[in-house]
Amino acid sequence: MTQVSQTEDAPTESTVSELEKEGDIAADYLEGLLDIADIGGDMALDVKNGRAYVSVESDDDDSIRLLSHPDTVQALQELTRLAVQNQTDQFSRLILDIAGSRDVRRRELETLVDRAVVRLDEGATQASLPAMTSYERKLVHDIVSERGLISESYGEGADRHTVIRRS
Repeated sequence: MTQVSQTEDAPTESTVSELEKEGDIAADYLEGLLDIADIGGDMALDVKNGRAYVSVESDDDDSIRLLSHPDTVQALQELTRLAVQNQTDQFSRLILDIAGSRDVRRRELETLVDRAVVRLDEGATQASLPAMTSYERKLVHDIVSERGLISESYGEGADRHTVIRRS
């Protein structure tokens, strides 16, 4: 079952159409992978914040949970982005979620930020978090902002990390 919804802050109509196309291509690619692995799953598509979001869920098949480990989701997301780019000749910033893995990761990042805030409360001038993907760093920046603090990213490539401080 494929669902497409658009949020209020979605990009212009033509961009939304392109993102919907990305989501459709990604869903087809992922359905093919799941079929090869004999894993059942339903696709839900969304367009928000200038990105296509593809969620894979399954009520009947616990095997989908095997794919929900953050490293596996990241690897499948990169493969899916490449499949989309191959068909569209455009860079893809598609976000993949498997069995709620993104919500789980956001809660883990909130815990990391909370621990960093404790270090700041104990007198540290700043608190560094471990290296993360760009999407995870964006989530951290959002969480930090919600808590009234400031965050900046430092480093290059796989070493890029976020530093939190008070304003």
